[in-house]
Parts: sequence; C-alpha cells; structure tokens
Amino acid sequence: MAKTANLNIRIDPKIKKEAEKLFSNFGMTISDAVNIFIHQSLLSEGLPFPLKLPKPNATTLAAMEEIEDLINKKTSSPPQSVDEFFKDVELDGNR
Repeated sequence: MAKTANLNIRIDPKIKKEAEKLFSNFGMTISDAVNIFIHQSLLSEGLPFPLKLPKPNATTLAAMEEIEDLINKKTSSPPQSVDEFFKDVELDGNR
C-alpha cells in the first residue's frame, strides 16, 4: 500500500453534501475526485479546465441595458414631483 498524506480543506457543508452525492454517482469519494483533480493539474501543468468569468445571457444583458437607459434618462432630467416620477415609470412600463 502506498504512503498517503492528509489534506485538510474547508468547504461549505451544503456544497460538500452536493459534491458527495455527485461523485457517488461515479463510484467516487470526494477524496478520489480531489486526487483526480490534482493529478490532472500536474499532467496539464495548470488547472485542468479554463477559468472564465460568468457571462450573462442575452435576456439578462438586455434587462441590464434597459435599466441603464432608465437610470440615464431619469438622472438627465429629474422629475419635478413624485407624481411626475411615477407617471414616467408607468409610461416606460407600458411601451
């Protein structure tokens, strides 16, 4: 039997439980999965997957642009009263 070393990591208990469930579907433990990750990292001399920032989908991007437009519209000419503000918002919602 090969010698082993212990590796202690901290992880959110909910994430750990989800990972255990996932890896058990492959007949693996979290320890097995971590070993595979480390071996693949050594083989590829880096992370075995690309790191990317999450990119919003088209619907989210459109909503973000719409909000930016509303903010820019509202800040360029602020309403003179609360009633005027709500009237503007109501009109924008009924486009």
